[in-house]
Amino acid sequence: MLILITGGAGFIGSHLADDLLHRGHRVRALDNLSPQVHGQDASRPSYLHRDVELIHGDVRDATAVRRALAEVDAVYHFAAAVGVGQSMYEIEQYTSVNNLGTAVLLQALIERPVQRLVVASSMSLYGEGLYETSDGTPVDDAERTLEQLKRADWEPRDRHGAVLRPLPTPETKAPSLASIYALSKFDQERMSLMVGRAYGIPTIALRFFNVYGTRQSLSNPYTGVLAIFASRFLNNHPPFIFEDGLQRRDFVSVYDVVQACRLALEAPDAAGCALNVGSGQSYTISEVAELLRLVLGKATGAEVCGKYRVGDIRHCTADVSLAREVLGYRPSVTLEDGLVELSEWLREQAADDRFAEANQELTARGLTV
Repeated sequence: MLILITGGAGFIGSHLADDLLHRGHRVRALDNLSPQVHGQDASRPSYLHRDVELIHGDVRDATAVRRALAEVDAVYHFAAAVGVGQSMYEIEQYTSVNNLGTAVLLQALIERPVQRLVVASSMSLYGEGLYETSDGTPVDDAERTLEQLKRADWEPRDRHGAVLRPLPTPETKAPSLASIYALSKFDQERMSLMVGRAYGIPTIALRFFNVYGTRQSLSNPYTGVLAIFASRFLNNHPPFIFEDGLQRRDFVSVYDVVQACRLALEAPDAAGCALNVGSGQSYTISEVAELLRLVLGKATGAEVCGKYRVGDIRHCTADVSLAREVLGYRPSVTLEDGLVELSEWLREQAADDRFAEANQELTARGLTV
């Protein structure tokens, strides 16, 4: 097959391209080589496999999209602006790239359908994950008030004030959109599934949790938390952790994400589904920072700031049972093993640590409490 990956010169797209090429497919990438991700020179990344046909163009450019779709059999749509915090003050940019870019692609696919469309969605659309009360009653609409956060009372509570217990979050949990980024990813997912159903294009949305691995941009202060922590450590600065560091997340290796993407291309019962792609394991942010410190051999640990960032949630980890059932997905890379490989790659990298600048932007706009 000839397979198009929008955003294919990026972190996840380039790893997927390697896997598809290894399996005998041809791969084309459409990527605008965003300076925030790829640096100011906007050149082809050295890690991008030489057999990938790279089209330098924007997913919002209908002409570039039609050119990229020529003779294509399947599409992975990964092109997106990524970052919860930045999305709250770059509203036009995020809405344009994510929402409009998806609309342009879907418009072109109506005219030139493909055998399968796989869309990168996000765990961010859940907002808070699933919880339960002390008597086992599920709670899928947990929210924290601003007054509560100002008191540094971080945990979601029931109506009687008791702390709720976090549970693995299934796809049936109703969305709770806490940022412009989350809203845009939900829009990408829903538009794609809707148009796919209407025009007979088998479409699958994969809700990625916290993806980490080699090739993730270390100079983009709005990327995944592990890459931000790595950038801080490489510059001998302590990682900066919001709240108390005990918020829990699901960190999934890019290799397991690639596995899910590959399976979504072929699974006969996946069309029309939105599926979680995570590890199914839960770690606190402080635990992850400490694991990374240890594998990098750094002396100074993370700094816990005790502040809240608008758009953040407390706990969310993946229930991957539906992906296991529909795709045959089996996450296999432990966080400990994944961090060892990541640390070996990191030792050869240089990183422009721009976290302080990004944090100042948030603070200046009143987006931290």
